[in-house]
Amino acid sequence: MSRRIEIELTSSRPDGTWTWRAAGAREPKGVLDGTLLSQGSKPGDVVKAEADFDIDGITIVSITQGRVKVDKVEKITLVGNDKPFEAVTQQLAKKDRGDRRDRGDRRDRPARGDRPGRGDGTGRDNDRRPRRDNAAGADKPRGPRRPHFETPPELPQRPKAKRLKAGSTNRKAVLSELPEDQRPIAELALQGMQTVRQRLKDANAALTAEGKPTMPEQSVLQMAENLLPRLRVADWLDRAEAARKDLAELDLRDLRSVVAAANDPVIERAENCRELVAELRAGLTARADQEQQNWLEDIDAALGVGRIVRALKLAGQPPKAGAIFPDELGRRLAEATSQSLVADALADRWIAVLEAVAFAPIRAQVTVTSKPETITPDLAKTVERLGALLPQIAASLGIAVASTNHAPKPLRAVRPPAKKLPPKPPTAPKAAAAVETPTETANEAVVEAVVAEAVITEVVVTELPVEAPAESTPEVAEAPVAETTTTDEG
Repeated sequence: MSRRIEIELTSSRPDGTWTWRAAGAREPKGVLDGTLLSQGSKPGDVVKAEADFDIDGITIVSITQGRVKVDKVEKITLVGNDKPFEAVTQQLAKKDRGDRRDRGDRRDRPARGDRPGRGDGTGRDNDRRPRRDNAAGADKPRGPRRPHFETPPELPQRPKAKRLKAGSTNRKAVLSELPEDQRPIAELALQGMQTVRQRLKDANAALTAEGKPTMPEQSVLQMAENLLPRLRVADWLDRAEAARKDLAELDLRDLRSVVAAANDPVIERAENCRELVAELRAGLTARADQEQQNWLEDIDAALGVGRIVRALKLAGQPPKAGAIFPDELGRRLAEATSQSLVADALADRWIAVLEAVAFAPIRAQVTVTSKPETITPDLAKTVERLGALLPQIAASLGIAVASTNHAPKPLRAVRPPAKKLPPKPPTAPKAAAAVETPTETANEAVVEAVVAEAVITEVVVTELPVEAPAESTPEVAEAPVAETTTTDEG
């Protein structure tokens, strides 16, 4: 059986034979007849050979010459020309409409109706293909076209009011004047007397479990009550100074909360607060009048460009509770709202208008101009929910509303679900110890401050004169600032 292999010629013998070995081998493998090689062969040449493999060994039968690489490259001969180079240019002749003599004067041509036609005297080609009717959709009735709603133009938005960001300068000044053993109790008193009682109860429970003497509750509470008036004044001053800094741009809710907190008897008796209280009250009055004017201007502007829903929402959000809505503006708003509740309006439009008008001051003046042809389930549910506020709308649409329905609340915007953050890596022991140090220090300071009741009482009497009147009850002293600020939120 023969097969093709590659061999390398190693040497030539005097008897005309050649020794060979496999290409890449180290030692000669066999001998072949020199007549099989081509003329010019030399030792080291690698050729392809047909070899027979049998028991006696390998016999070279024939030699196949490898491919000879021939460079066949076609070259283009550049022949020069002695003639000078002339560029090829093109210029188009301008068309003159005045030279169209072949068509003649158009004024002398007969009228279009009098021209001879191609087939008859009608001027039209009789052989023209007749107009194809819509055979497939001829019998199919077209549905009602969807009403087109043009979006009203946008209105410029007023800048968003700033929120109150109080500092801590006055509070830190008061705390720096206190002894070290009273500062933890003062910081707890700022959070309310209930916080002081709970922290004292927990500390006594821990001391009882360890078999140590408990702290006198009455002395600690009396110390906190004596510290509370000065701390409340300092806390209000921090908020009031921040409010005066942004008086022209501060949110009215924050400004009202600061002015309402000034009604505290402790703050009214403080000499350093009277001038600031008067300034903030005058600023609140001016801001309320300005916000009332801006509110009416925004409603009128939204009504002028056709943004009915926005005007209704603004009307239901006055800057001050109990503000009287102008009759003329209310009549215009009610008419525009009634004209938007028409039969060809979309169900989504009906729902948006009803949701806004239900909480507007002109809801009783709104009527249905034309009943919609189809009442969708969503529209029916909206009317049923708002039926207690819009009974005339429910009656016009023929939707029964239960008499026991309570007045609903405005719908809140649904917030998208918050993305879950990966868990934080565990903190180092030093970081954990640093976080727990203030609480442990506060507890140790409280324990050290109240171990000896006589010492504490002496410190309170000599170091901290009580600014609150003697007839003031503990309930008045315990009232936190946050509770007094909510009395005039409306």
